[in-house]
Amino acid sequence: MHSRVRPAAFLLCLVVGCSDNASVAIPSGPPTTLSIPNGAINTIVGSTLRYDASKGGTAFATGRGTLTYSVVFDGASNGLVATGAVISGQPSSPSVTWATVTATDPSGTSASDRFAIVAFTAGLPTPNLPVTPYRYADAAVPLPAHFAATIDGASVTATDNTPVDNAISDAGGALGRVLFYEARMSGNDGLSCAGCHSPFISFADAPQKSVGFAGGITGRHSPALANARFYKRGRFFWDERAPTLEAQVLRPIQDATEMGMTLDNLVAKLSATPYYPPLFTAAFGTSAITSDRVSRALAQYVRSLVSSDSRYDRAYAGSTSANFAAVFTSQEIVGERLFRSAGCIACHTTVAQVSDSVHNIGLDAVSADTGAGAGAFKAPSLRNVAVFPRYMHDGRFTTLEQVVDFFDAGVQANPNLDARLRAANGTPKRLGLSTTDKAALVAFLKTLTDSTFLTAARFANPFAPPSLPPTPPNATVTIQATAYHPQTLTVPPGTIVTWTNLDNARHSASFASSLVGATPIFRSGIEQLTMPTATGTYTYQCAVHGAAMRGTIIVQ
Repeated sequence: MHSRVRPAAFLLCLVVGCSDNASVAIPSGPPTTLSIPNGAINTIVGSTLRYDASKGGTAFATGRGTLTYSVVFDGASNGLVATGAVISGQPSSPSVTWATVTATDPSGTSASDRFAIVAFTAGLPTPNLPVTPYRYADAAVPLPAHFAATIDGASVTATDNTPVDNAISDAGGALGRVLFYEARMSGNDGLSCAGCHSPFISFADAPQKSVGFAGGITGRHSPALANARFYKRGRFFWDERAPTLEAQVLRPIQDATEMGMTLDNLVAKLSATPYYPPLFTAAFGTSAITSDRVSRALAQYVRSLVSSDSRYDRAYAGSTSANFAAVFTSQEIVGERLFRSAGCIACHTTVAQVSDSVHNIGLDAVSADTGAGAGAFKAPSLRNVAVFPRYMHDGRFTTLEQVVDFFDAGVQANPNLDARLRAANGTPKRLGLSTTDKAALVAFLKTLTDSTFLTAARFANPFAPPSLPPTPPNATVTIQATAYHPQTLTVPPGTIVTWTNLDNARHSASFASSLVGATPIFRSGIEQLTMPTATGTYTYQCAVHGAAMRGTIIVQ
């Protein structure tokens, strides 16, 4: 026997469908929509999290009755569980967990919101930023006159790779500095860009190859970043694989060995960090955090790393012609001339000694690493080269003397060897430098050290805790055989110099400059003087033996 359906009920069934026993009406009102998105949520590894992704019922809006909620995690949940819209648990490791909360109304209409839960390592520091912001823009920190001038047919500023749409600003450089030293930029909160580019060694790295966030080893040595702005070709990495600095700065972050992040996770971590929205607002006008803005700010900071206050630069003293005799020793003057005559300046161009292109320099007869092609590599600026811990793309050399020896007599007959390193008959060029020549060339390269740059507060780690004033550096001069050893000493500003008298005869160290003064005349033991903070060349002599016993201390 069949049941009968009344006409009105039959029409309702056509609209909403019928069971055998009842009919359901569609609720009237607007469908479910996302009203207030969940932003990135921050928590601490090991702490207890309880988070309501419905925001107390305000995250979604509906006119169709009571909502029900569910949460799904993308992949591993890192110790978190979900009941309805509530996420709880204790994150077990630093990571970014993506979750999607879905709200469904009685009619089956739903809306979803995907967001990140960022678990940070406990105890991460916050930046200590100055009350008066540091300056980075060219208008505030202008380039020196000799960088803008055409000298020996070349100008430093002509090699500037700053794009017109990402000029350095004070706020952009300040944001970039924080990002550069930010450990949250890595997958485990353990490595920043500065972890492989230390300011104390011209933003290079000490090991031959760098150690990534999880202990992996990079494929090449981390190059120095000083004066990276000045490379006309505008490409970055040893092999030039990044077309711009803006592209380059994001690649180590995404590299599986180096920092182990995705750009989505990077944006989530920075968005979950309270001090970043104001920094992004200052730099870009709004608090929006994007990977493009990260790249622009980092590029601004790296381009601000201009080294222009070495003793070599001071020889120009605001002029476009150098007076090396005023600041160099006689040995350094010889070295500067050798730098030119030996052909070093052909590849290390301008008064900033920046690379002109990629070159195969004959490191090996057969190039195991092809670099930019045919074993060619880009070189960093030679500014601060004396403080580099390693040299070449593979970090094989550890001293300037080794580098000079290589170019003097060690260039290999590679089939792709740069023409500038070939003799007239096509064989590798041999410079034939004497021991004295080599020492002079190394002495000149040391004049490129810029202590002002290496210790500049505006380039330093903003996460470093406040500390006591640093212990002054110290150096020693030995007095023996009626002479000072070494006769010429180069020290940082404020160094305490100790003279040790081994002659058992009366000596002193009497400076011509009133900024230093003199030690007493002493027969044995030690005497000390503190060098001034003002950079310069300070000569002294023995008060007993006069000009026959002289020494020089260079403060730079």
